[in-house]
This record gives sequence, structure tokens and C-alpha cells, in this order.
Amino acid sequence: MDDSLYFSEQHLAVREMVRNFARDEVAPVAAKFDAESTFPWDNVRKMGELGLMGVPWAEELGGAGLDLLSYMITIQELAKVDASTGLTISAHTTLGTSPIVHFGTTEQKARFVPLLASGKVLGGFGLTEPDAGSDAGGTRTTAVKKNGCYVINGTKRFITHGSVGEIFIVTAVTNPDAGTKGISSFILTKPTSDLERVRGLGIGHEASLVPMKGFRAGKKEDKLGWRASDTAELIFEDVHVPAENLLGEEGQGFVNFMRTLDAGRIGIAALSLGIAEGAYEEAVRYASVRKQFGKVIAEFQGISFQLADMATEIEAGKHLMFHAAWLAQHGKPFSKEAAMAKLFCSELAMRATTKAVQVFGGYGYTKDYPVERMMRDAKICEIGEGTSEIQRMVIARHIIKELAG
Repeated sequence: MDDSLYFSEQHLAVREMVRNFARDEVAPVAAKFDAESTFPWDNVRKMGELGLMGVPWAEELGGAGLDLLSYMITIQELAKVDASTGLTISAHTTLGTSPIVHFGTTEQKARFVPLLASGKVLGGFGLTEPDAGSDAGGTRTTAVKKNGCYVINGTKRFITHGSVGEIFIVTAVTNPDAGTKGISSFILTKPTSDLERVRGLGIGHEASLVPMKGFRAGKKEDKLGWRASDTAELIFEDVHVPAENLLGEEGQGFVNFMRTLDAGRIGIAALSLGIAEGAYEEAVRYASVRKQFGKVIAEFQGISFQLADMATEIEAGKHLMFHAAWLAQHGKPFSKEAAMAKLFCSELAMRATTKAVQVFGGYGYTKDYPVERMMRDAKICEIGEGTSEIQRMVIARHIIKELAG
């Protein structure tokens, strides 16, 4: 892709900085943290110091003051070497912080966003439930108004940063008779489950955040991929949430989180694209040095064609993802384009990593090389933040609406 099409000199400088950080700090420890399923607190601290935990947010809110394209570049470059680290940035920024930035009051922004944008604490988004996955409108968690506050009861599942995070956006039903218009969202706080580990790091915990009694992390998931990313249940047992922690208007939770997911799909597209690129680059390097039958395997048509297919699809994915990001950055409609980018890039990540393992042959099936980890990391990209089936539904609805109009 021609860099001048979307990128300024500042974008290229951000890419170089993140690329160097990913190579020097993330890549050397990625396999270890994956094997141990350990959250990389030290690198999170370093990313906070570099401004990577709040790339698109204004400097007055503690952010880096950069744009959406810079943010997507950051996710993409990190995911080339470790999808878990790319996801940490993506989930924290888009899901854990952007709802407050976009729908919060002045007081809510001043209270919570600087802590998140600086990386002082991690944020998350409590949407998915045991019986409400793709059908997000099927939320069962309830919020009953009582004595000037909301009493929340329920459970959320598969929540990124569920254990390690301290600030969460949570959806709950405030009016059971209003369908999706009866869903509201709230800002909740709890201590990180890693208090012992983060002591002395200067991040991960903020003493001024008042823990909400009855709000806690539940089971931590043991996952196929994204193993260095924290995923856990959130449990609410008669949690008293002050009325001023209502995010946006009552009944607007569903509409607002759908907007959040639209933007999140571009982030997962960037993450998926990074995985695909990382696997492709590993395959090219290996194919250029591995010899069989007296010559490097890149010279065999069966290998070179696979590399050609990967390179072509990655270029297509770049245009889809950065086009959707450009539309979002310029305030233009981007819902269809975000779904297209997420669908194509997530399925590309699966194809590319599978091909990379094939190029490596038996070695690709071992943990001696990163392509097996990349293959495991790729699969969830077709599921998280809207499955491939949901993306096709979104795209089809836009197409039919455009035809009718």
C-alpha cells in the first residue's frame, strides 16, 4: 500500500516508534507470557509511559492527542509480534475508555479518562453474558433504581481485563418492558485482582477509586489463544451504583454500545491484519533460508504461490481497514465498512496463519517458532466483537437498505 495514501509524516513516526517497541520489548517475552497465561504488566507500564494506552484521546484528558489512524497503526504493529498485547491496547482504549469519552458527562470524563488514558489503571466493557452473546439485546443483568442509586445484579462473561481492570462500562436492563430501549450503561469500579503484582510498578491500581461492594471478578478463562490477555467473568451482587455513574441517558445503553462496537470492529480488523502480517513475514523469512532438494523452498511454486496469496490479501486488508478508519476519523458513516474490514481481516488472519504453519512444515507445529501461537491467536478474531456471521448480517442489511433507497 502506498503510505502517502493515508499516512502523514507523524503517522510514519508513530509506526516506527511502535514497531521498535514491539520488536525490542514485546517479541522477546511473547512466547513466555503466552505459555504461562500471564498478563504483561511490565510492558503495560512501558506502553503507558510511551502514551500508547491513550493514543486517540486529547492531551487534556491524559491522552497522546493523536488520531484514529495512529491508534490503528499502534494495534497493527503490536499484533504483528503479539496479538495479546495488541488486544490489551484495543480493548482498553475502544471498549474501556471510548464510551466515557463519547457519552460521559464533563465530570465523568475528568474523573475517569485521565486514569485510563495514562495507563494508570485498565478499563473494560461488560456486555457479553452467558445467555447474551451475539444477541446483545438479550441482556439479563438488571439495574433497579432505589434510594438515589442503581442496584445491579447479574453476570458478564468473556470480559477482557475482567480480573486486572479497575474501571468498567457495564450494561444492564433498567426497563424490562422496553426491549433494547430499556438497556442502560454504567461506570463501575473494583480493585484489580493483581494488587500484589502491581505494587511498586506505579500502575494497575488507583487508591482514590472507591471499590463497589458486591462487584468482583469471577472465573478467569483458560483460552486457546490471546493467552497473555486477561479474560474473566464479572459478577454483580446487589452492587449499589451512584446515579451519577449512569453513562449517557437511561435507555440509551444499547444504542451507545452498538456505536462502540462499530469502532471496535476497525480495531479488531487492525489486530487481525497485524497477526496476518506477522505470520506472513515469518513465513517469508523461513522460506528464504530453509532448503530442501538442494534449494530454498521459496523457489518452489507450491510455496511461492502461498506467499503471493498472503501478500495480496494483506494489501487488500490494509485498504479495507484504513479506509474504514479514515471514514470514522472524518465523521463519515462507517458501519458497513467497519464490518467489511473486520470480516475480511479476521478471516484473512486465519488463512494467513494456517498457510504460514504449512510453509514451516513440521517446525510450524512446534513452539520453536511463533506461527503456531499466531494461528491460535487468529481464531478468536472471527468470534470476538461480533462473529463473522454477525458481520455478514450487518453488511447485508446495509446493502439491502442502500438498494431500497
